Amino acid sequence: MRRALTAPLRFVAGARFRPAERLLIAPQDIRTGDPTSGADIDAGYFAFSGKIVNAHGRSPFEIEPSSAAWAGALAGFGWLRHLRATDTAAASDKARSLVDAFLDRMGKPSLRPAWEPRVVSRRTLAWLSQSPLVLDGADRAFYRRFMHGLGRAQITLQHEIKAGLSGEPRLLAAIALAELGLCTQGAGKLLRKSTKLLADELDRQILPDGGHISRNPQVLIDLLLDLLPLRQVYAARNAPAPEQLLSAIERMIPMLRLFRHGDGTLALFNGMGVTAPDTLATVLAYDDARMQAIRSAPYSGYYRLEAEGAVVIADAGAPPPQNFSQQAHAGCLAFVFSHEQKHLVINCGAPDANREAAREAARMTAAHSTLIVDETSSCRFNFPSSRNKLDRRILSGPDKITVEQTADAASTGLRLSHNGYQSHFGLIHERDLLLASDGLKLEGQDRVRPASPSKKTESQPYCIRFHIHPGVRLMPSSELHGIILELSDGSRWVFGASEKNIQIAESVFFAAPDGPRRCEQIVISATTDKIKKIDWSFQKLRTAV
Repeated sequence: MRRALTAPLRFVAGARFRPAERLLIAPQDIRTGDPTSGADIDAGYFAFSGKIVNAHGRSPFEIEPSSAAWAGALAGFGWLRHLRATDTAAASDKARSLVDAFLDRMGKPSLRPAWEPRVVSRRTLAWLSQSPLVLDGADRAFYRRFMHGLGRAQITLQHEIKAGLSGEPRLLAAIALAELGLCTQGAGKLLRKSTKLLADELDRQILPDGGHISRNPQVLIDLLLDLLPLRQVYAARNAPAPEQLLSAIERMIPMLRLFRHGDGTLALFNGMGVTAPDTLATVLAYDDARMQAIRSAPYSGYYRLEAEGAVVIADAGAPPPQNFSQQAHAGCLAFVFSHEQKHLVINCGAPDANREAAREAARMTAAHSTLIVDETSSCRFNFPSSRNKLDRRILSGPDKITVEQTADAASTGLRLSHNGYQSHFGLIHERDLLLASDGLKLEGQDRVRPASPSKKTESQPYCIRFHIHPGVRLMPSSELHGIILELSDGSRWVFGASEKNIQIAESVFFAAPDGPRRCEQIVISATTDKIKKIDWSFQKLRTAV
């Protein structure tokens, strides 16, 4: 309703708004450009969000989009960097013709995906950073049209902010407006207002430990790719950058390292999917101090155990505020475990935007390496309806989580608990994790106890799931009374548990670069009336079995 009411305001404001006449500077786009993708675009093939569309000589903006995600990616113009990477004489002409086609077909604000606030912000940032490509050889008429296009984007974002734009799109809009104010002539008022907005949103969204309020590692990467160039533009224009911007960057990069495994990929929590190695390397290259990963992020709710190449990362955080929970998962007390460059225990991760049903399934507790009671997630979701397909908030979840860190010469550990099952089942889940100092053994214990000792609870079935990376083969071993995990490098680990009702079941890994892959999971089943605690361990075998 808000967008329907405010859309006419954008047209009215646009009629009396005078955009800036000149660009003074072009920010650096630090995202990697792919000349192969650029060549495909030049040939009329547009591949976004898992869909490839052949324009057959037509403007891509005349084609019925295959999905909203594809339409948003097309109208966001982030792909201009691929055209630039082709480094050909014709790249500017092609880029300019595509921008011109957009202005002809979709240049005026509307309710299309092209004018969603997030897409408008992305387009603004892309046009500014790729303006040398687009404007090379342009005549005055096109230059003026291009600046009018940026002006309409400015009006749209300013009205959306006044109308109550919230969540991550609000911060992205602040970044886009601040960059526009820095790059255009005579935009002092815009720069002052957008710098204030940027500072406020960074205060609100970047937590003291450097995590983003959404708890999604991918958001950290995406934001740093925008904030790092913005910091450079403030310096280049000799304009004072807000302290919140400088401080946020300093905190975010060490936080990003907390999620990093030995192979360079990031832990799969709360919306994180495929790690783009080149993108992550680009961001981390700006870490002048080459800081080590932090081990404890209590505001974000993540903890890291590390020893001799072994890494354990645990989620011990409450769901984010509802406005930031659209991609958050019900994975409280889940952990991931890797050794050197090999993953053992994983979460299923987040699939791409085109796999709608899979994205919702991946958010459930069952898709995480943790305990689940009666196949019920520890969070309650607002699943999309036919009336509101965009509302995927978490409505409720654990709100009391305890964390105790332990360390001695032999091991480092975590003692955790959450109350996500209290309201429905009257139960508390407790989990201990203990990583040996040589990195060759991870021990754990899971417990389920009544939230109120004086109140009797009904017996409930529960299970503990350990999702295993697709590069690991599982084999039951009667000799070792457990399950052998054979890694791709030939090394072997053994999983054992105090409870013998252990099964190997199918699972799925959504975060593979080539799409979802089948994998397996170890499942321990029990009931709360008979078994209240289960001990388990992963230990590396020193000799072949």
